[in-house]
Amino acid sequence: MTMDAIRARGFDPAKLAALGPALAEFVDRGELAGVVTLTSRGGEIVQAEAIGWCDLETKTAMRSDTLFRIASMTKPVTSVAALMLLEEGRIALDDPISRWIPELANLSVLRDAAGPLDDTVPAQRAITIEDLLTHRSGIAYAFFSEGSLKPAYERALGDPAMNRSTPDEWLAALGTLPLAYQPGARFHYGHSTDVLGFLISRVAGKPLRQVLQERIFAPLGMVDTDFWLPRDKRSRLASLYRYDEAAGRLAKVEPVMYDAPPAYTPGGGGLISSAPDYHRFARMLLDDGAYEGGRLLRPETVRLMRTNRLTDAQRQVPFAGMPLWQKSGFGLGLSIAEDVIDNPYACGAPGAITWPGIFGTWWQADPVNDLVMIYLIQHQVPVSAGSGATIATGRGAAGRRALPMYQRGIYDALVDGSRA
Repeated sequence: MTMDAIRARGFDPAKLAALGPALAEFVDRGELAGVVTLTSRGGEIVQAEAIGWCDLETKTAMRSDTLFRIASMTKPVTSVAALMLLEEGRIALDDPISRWIPELANLSVLRDAAGPLDDTVPAQRAITIEDLLTHRSGIAYAFFSEGSLKPAYERALGDPAMNRSTPDEWLAALGTLPLAYQPGARFHYGHSTDVLGFLISRVAGKPLRQVLQERIFAPLGMVDTDFWLPRDKRSRLASLYRYDEAAGRLAKVEPVMYDAPPAYTPGGGGLISSAPDYHRFARMLLDDGAYEGGRLLRPETVRLMRTNRLTDAQRQVPFAGMPLWQKSGFGLGLSIAEDVIDNPYACGAPGAITWPGIFGTWWQADPVNDLVMIYLIQHQVPVSAGSGATIATGRGAAGRRALPMYQRGIYDALVDGSRA
């Protein structure tokens, strides 16, 4: 895009041009291996960078179409698939999930989420589809749990991302575990969207991978998004790194790769994607469910998705140690910025929607400014019940501080936009 075209889109070209060198400093200091960004306004790309290395050891450069493990950025995709079924009348928000997942009927609930596994009470009501979409099911993650529930989840469910179980086996194992909280009681981050994905599969009568491919990826032209990466694409996958404090440098983390498409496809965190692909998805949400050539969701459904569902009392409960819900709401599968001042998950203008990934991937769709922002890295940090600030912005992990620099840089360059 020419400088005049960038100006026509409301940006200062010089400020946008300064963003790449600023991000490159994180690579030069050895804090990040590389980063890919993509920013668009009105559907037109105004900024895109591929900085540093896809793989440090082989000196393979980042490219605009490098592939990333997007982790929890999978959740909004799975949520859209569920809302498509809702529009068709095949599910309803208040439906008990036991209608399709009997493994999760008649559950018990811990008296104390950090207490002993045998100190439980019966669930006061069934888990509903809305509970899954809003993380109010009481279902946990091992790494966000404390006390005896953490090892119990690890033993029963194994790796939350790479798992050799079938969906039926995994759901049966989940059904042996108590809930951390009563259904509907509070936002508690966990496997809710994984369960939602397997529910979608049972309602549709086909694997979740096939549902997403047919109903979302193919229509949007998301040609590089999948739960499985064939060998001929693996050279494009960005390597995952963590910072080795003892060695004083980044060290590669090598997750196991599937040789064939897996049966276990976690709708809460299993997708691999690219900046161009996820931009298509985010743009569809910004356009109220429409895309070039068709529509995935009705405008009123997208508005429902972007409307806070948490109660005032639930918003007082910290998320991973952060008072996130005092700044943002949570709708059906994603968060909505209400106050963007010192908000670790959002920036720009109120109404922006997002949900990031644990390896540092982040996106935002800002309806006020008609702006989509994509920021992709592969940077592992320790995760625990109180580690949300590090996951969101990298406080305590130097490489993660590149994200707020990108966020500020884009909005500082926006000369005719609205921002807090």
